[in-house]
Amino acid sequence: MPFKFLTLEVADRVATLTVNRPEKLNALNDATIAELGQAIDQIRDDDSIGGAIVTGAGRAFVAGADISELSSQTPVLAKARARAGQDVFRRFETSPKPVIAAVNGFALGGGCELAMACHIRIASEAAKFGQPESKLGLLPGYGGTQRLPRLVGKGRAIQLLITGEMIDAAEAFRIGLVNRVVPADHLMNEVRNTMRAILANGPLAIALCIEAIDRGLEMSLEEGFILEANHFGLLAATADMREGTSAFIEKRAPAFKGK
Repeated sequence: MPFKFLTLEVADRVATLTVNRPEKLNALNDATIAELGQAIDQIRDDDSIGGAIVTGAGRAFVAGADISELSSQTPVLAKARARAGQDVFRRFETSPKPVIAAVNGFALGGGCELAMACHIRIASEAAKFGQPESKLGLLPGYGGTQRLPRLVGKGRAIQLLITGEMIDAAEAFRIGLVNRVVPADHLMNEVRNTMRAILANGPLAIALCIEAIDRGLEMSLEEGFILEANHFGLLAATADMREGTSAFIEKRAPAFKGK
């Protein structure tokens, strides 16, 4: 499917999804949000794809929303816009296939929200993060008020949200917003190496790990234990589990089939 504001390339079972509006620092207009939804659906539905990398063209990951669209929105349109963006980003977050954000530059506003919706965030040393919506008399609309405290804690999240401050990659790593920080010229290699390591594991196990964590965060601890045990039991019925345990005993690499 051709895109106007994105590029999607697939190689070695990995989809690389690039937001491609460098002249606008990859700002998210409504059309780009819609294309992101189409792209993640395509990635999830394509059996030849094992995982996805999300990044931005030029010097930004995504520098925020398109302010020219926000400036004239009505309350009804604003709510609909927020719900549409939340729905798209939720499809990234609940993807059974791993999604890694390769944060190459500015990840502000909607860009920070997109990165947080990915399962893993690896940042260039040049990356910058922030939720500056309060400076516009707004708040994050694509999930930022909910994901940020889950990642960095309530106190730090409130500080970032109500000051609108921008932090560098080192600080983002320190507070737990990103998983790793690497030199800019090593970013994509590091992300691809991480993805290769993930895709060497059982795809059903990966999918159920993602689901157990996502759903378990909204449960009591005891309910989460039950969910985990159920998933553990489901995996015990798979050919992949038999292959993985046999390969370990036989001291060879497993050949998982996703079955």
